[in-house]
Amino acid sequence: MTDDQTFQLILAVGLAGVLPIGIYHRIRSQASREKLDRRQEGLFMLMTLRPIGLASMCGLLTFVANPSWMAWSSVPLPLWLRWSGVGIGVAAGFLLIWTLRSLGRNLTDTVVTRLHHRLVITGPYQFVRHPFYVASALAITANTLAAANWFIALTGWASVLLLAFRTTTEEQHLVRRFGDAYTRYMKVTGRYFPRFSSTSRPKA
Repeated sequence: MTDDQTFQLILAVGLAGVLPIGIYHRIRSQASREKLDRRQEGLFMLMTLRPIGLASMCGLLTFVANPSWMAWSSVPLPLWLRWSGVGIGVAAGFLLIWTLRSLGRNLTDTVVTRLHHRLVITGPYQFVRHPFYVASALAITANTLAAANWFIALTGWASVLLLAFRTTTEEQHLVRRFGDAYTRYMKVTGRYFPRFSSTSRPKA
């Protein structure tokens, strides 16, 4: 078995373990059949974020199907670095599942909240305000290193940067929805990185 085949198998197992959980939570969150106005993201975000994210996922799935199909964008990485991607991927998977379980039916794929949305500050949200985006960044890093592929890196990190850019709009909506509760939460909890101090942890 070649190195590419080894990481092809590892990535396939990872996707098989995480994707069904993500799909389950996505379907569960849409049980109310509530319509979400994605236009509030802005035209630029609508035209870029999802197509670029889809391109990254297609690149990853193509590698998993047959690494030789993505050979045109492969990069020579040392084996230890590719294995470090596997470790990062495990961490990303656990964080993503923890985040999805904490969000429950509050999960959306846009900046607006649901009618019965509640403010979640437990689970990973007690440490950072956007653990889903942190998990996404870790997953992109993991996929890039394991697949040793610049196309997955380029499209994946472009989507992560767009998510980071969209965060400001998202938080404006959350402040309007939850008022002082979210403002206080913002003051004591880091956006993407934890704030390690005795007074930083929010109270549920």
